Order: sequence, then C-alpha cells, then structure tokens
Amino acid sequence: MTPLVMVHGFMGGGAQWDGEVAALSDSHEVIALDLPGFGRNADLEPINTIGGFADWVTEQLEKRGVRQFHLLGHSMGGMIVQDIARKVPDRIASLILYATGAKGVLPGRFETIAQSKARAQTDGARTTARRIAATWFLRGDAAPGYASCAAIAERATLPAIMAGLDAMEGWSGEAALAALRPKTLIIWGDCDRTYAWAQTEQLWKTIPNTRLAVVPACAHAVHLEKPDLFAALLQDHLSHV
Repeated sequence: MTPLVMVHGFMGGGAQWDGEVAALSDSHEVIALDLPGFGRNADLEPINTIGGFADWVTEQLEKRGVRQFHLLGHSMGGMIVQDIARKVPDRIASLILYATGAKGVLPGRFETIAQSKARAQTDGARTTARRIAATWFLRGDAAPGYASCAAIAERATLPAIMAGLDAMEGWSGEAALAALRPKTLIIWGDCDRTYAWAQTEQLWKTIPNTRLAVVPACAHAVHLEKPDLFAALLQDHLSHV
C-alpha cells in the first residue's frame, strides 16, 4: 500500500492530522511529519528555506525506507511538496495541494509577511501563534477546532516563526508549475484569508493534471472545519489514482 505523507504548514504540526490518520487508517498508511522548529520537532533547529524543508522531508522518508508515496502539503507545506515533486518526480504517486499557492509572498494574505515579522518581534511567539491560528478559521478563535490548533502553533519558538516567514518570503514555485507531472488534487476553502482565489486558480490552470475541490464556508483549515468532507475528498482522490 502506497502511504500518504502529510506535510503541515507554518506553525502547524503532525498532530493536526489526527482526524485524517483515523479516517484513512483502514485503507492507507498515513505519515504525518513534524517539520523542524514546529510541533513535536519544535526543539530541532529551524530551517529558513522551502528547499531546505523539502530536502529534510525527503531525507526523513529515505530513513524510513519510503520510496513511493502520495504527498499532501497544507499552506507552507504545499510549497514544500511542490519542491519535492519537482526534485523527485518519480517517487510521487499523486499530489494534494491544500490551501496553498505558488507564490511565497502570499498576495492577498490577511497581512503581509513583513507585517507578520514585525508583529511577531513585538508580540512574542505565543501571542503570534494564537493570533495567526485564529485567522485559519471562519469563526476565528470561537471555532471548535481552534484550541487544539492554537496549542500546536504555540510550540513554535520565535526563531522558528521568523525562519518560516523567511522561507515563504524567499520562495516562488511559479516557474515549475507546468512541469509538475503527478495527478494533483487542489483543495481550497472559499473563505481562506491566507491564500486568495488567484493563487488557487493559478495552480489549477497551470499544473497539467489537476482536479479542483472548492469547499464552501471554510477558511484555511478545511480539515478541521469540515473534517468528514475533507476526509471524503482524500479517500476519493486516493481511490482514483
């Protein structure tokens, strides 16, 4: 059985995928990684480039003996998996780009990367984690999934937060989109405050072999706002690859 590798985004962690791990466990092995500086790997030295994160993920899979895999990336993780798919295309069974885009500067984001950096330096790591995590939900910090998501985000130190923002700001995957060959599912919540429709549309229209799922009344955390629908989208995609 070809495993599904899930790569979280900025200030995320492997624990955020617990629902998907449970939902898919009967049909697929799920590998939910924690990137250096985040989640359960908050003690590891942060990485400040998307390419560096991509190499780290590939190395972890090599150590586990995982040669062929489906690959999902959320938000910043979507940037990372685009780089992985570009670097080792023969190892990717399929690609899932979730709430992400091809421009690291994030045009249309709720605030610019520069603003996030300045506010993080002023407010500190914990306040930044809780504030930004609230933007991922349609109902903000009143959303049912907010508390667990914010708790994961709070594990990130200020150096990890700054490194992640540097990584996104310094990256663009636009030139490589047309060369991505895996069958690709794109998932986007229509109220996402981080990635505007133009980023999603660019992925959909430029990557050669794509399907698009737009989920209504969801922001940046579809997997927590509509978990059953999200799991069904993954099952459907994986069963038709």
